[in-house]
Amino acid sequence: MSFEWPWQYNFPPFFTLQPNVDTRQKQLAAWCSLALSYCRHHKLYTLDVMEAQESPMFNNKKIERKLSMEAIQVVFEELRKKGNLEWLDKNKSRCLVMWRRPEEWGKLIYQWVSKNGMVNSVFTLYELSNGDDTEGEEFHGLEDWMLLRSLQALQTEGKAEIITMDDGKGVKFF
Repeated sequence: MSFEWPWQYNFPPFFTLQPNVDTRQKQLAAWCSLALSYCRHHKLYTLDVMEAQESPMFNNKKIERKLSMEAIQVVFEELRKKGNLEWLDKNKSRCLVMWRRPEEWGKLIYQWVSKNGMVNSVFTLYELSNGDDTEGEEFHGLEDWMLLRSLQALQTEGKAEIITMDDGKGVKFF
């Protein structure tokens, strides 16, 4: 399945931050939506800002336009304010992208556990994110940091307990 670009992506002014406040807000909302959709489609959880500028997400070679580093920082800051992005360093050169929040992932995982009658079962983190049983599930292949945050959200709700096992971490569902 190929990624569907929004109509703005082929509109050259989209790649220049607009001076009008209302227009800029709509533009930033569109960029945020595009970035999250792109990351979700390609299952990207971490981004390097320099690499991002060269990726198709911010660089439309067809119309020969690319978003400036300054504008990308503005888009990323907007995503951070919304809770969809977290910086990994003080220089703001690498970030975690959360196109689905930990609570949402936790809900999906718990639905799968319940649907398959696995409440009161123990899993390793590897089994949950990479096991044969979860193949085809949206959370299959979920990066460890996001899986752990999702399970912590479930633990807060009293639906799971993260446990330490001989070979790493595991989780028990209630």
